[in-house]
Order: sequence, then structure tokens, then C-alpha cells
Amino acid sequence: MKKYLIKYRFKVLFITLGAIAGLLYWRFVGCTSGTCPITSHWYTSGAYGMLFGWLISDLFKKKIIE
Repeated sequence: MKKYLIKYRFKVLFITLGAIAGLLYWRFVGCTSGTCPITSHWYTSGAYGMLFGWLISDLFKKKIIE
């Protein structure tokens, strides 16, 4: 498990930060009426934050030239 975390440390970091950002967005900006599909529930907002964190982490991947 330790080798996995070292190998994918940036992915884990960005996914965690994305989840936190999604939850903070839900808490302070989110839709209170329940009509917004992404920000009306904490778990969908957190999941989308994790998705965006994962996508952003791929931007920082080193390119391997073969």
C-alpha cells in the first residue's frame, strides 16, 4: 500500500483536494432548493470534485518518450 501511495501521490493528493473543494462548494455556494443536480447534495458535489481533481492530476503527468 505504501508503494502505491508513493507512486500515485499526486493523483491521491489532487483527488483529495478535489473532494474537499467540492464539499466546500456545496456548503457555501450550493443550491438550497434541490433543483440543481450537482450541487444540491453533498455526495454529488464531492464526487464531481474528485472527478475534476483526478482529471487535473493527469495534466501534471510526466510524458514518457518511447
